[in-house]
Amino acid sequence: MKRRAALAAAALAALAGCAWQPGAAGRAPHSVYQQERFQPDETYSRLFDAGVGDTCEAARRALLSQGYVITAARADAVNGSKRFQPQGEVHMEISFTVVCVPEGAGGTLSTAYVSALQDRYVIKKSANNTSLGVGALGSISVPLSSSEESLVKVGSETIPAGQFYDRYFALMQRLLADMREGR
Repeated sequence: MKRRAALAAAALAALAGCAWQPGAAGRAPHSVYQQERFQPDETYSRLFDAGVGDTCEAARRALLSQGYVITAARADAVNGSKRFQPQGEVHMEISFTVVCVPEGAGGTLSTAYVSALQDRYVIKKSANNTSLGVGALGSISVPLSSSEESLVKVGSETIPAGQFYDRYFALMQRLLADMREGR
């Protein structure tokens, strides 16, 4: 009787495996690009009442004021990054890219396009074992063991538009006002 029940369970498992198809309800899984909305309310940009040079300088100062390391800076673009360790074995890095583009004929307006990428890393440990043989004394081996740690990227995503960028743009606006007062 037990054997018959085991055979029936195995047959059901085999049939279930044959009926399985990837995706929900037999459909193929959606590609990431199909989730892109391209809506005007998801803005990664802001119009500023300043020229390209001043706008990108404010973008650079905003990153510096928050502890970001500037990895590249030009009159019309800024890149910066900052690292975090929210948990013992988890490391995060945020990388900013800011591109400043002139608007209008007079060059007194510009748009800053900002995108931030968040990378997630974990520590991977690997053990190394080594033996030391001493030829003059015979076959004496002393095992030497060590472990190496390295960061391995396990995830990466663009930070979605929202309050994160709104706070950054507000800081840029304040810094632009401070720059105007200093002239």
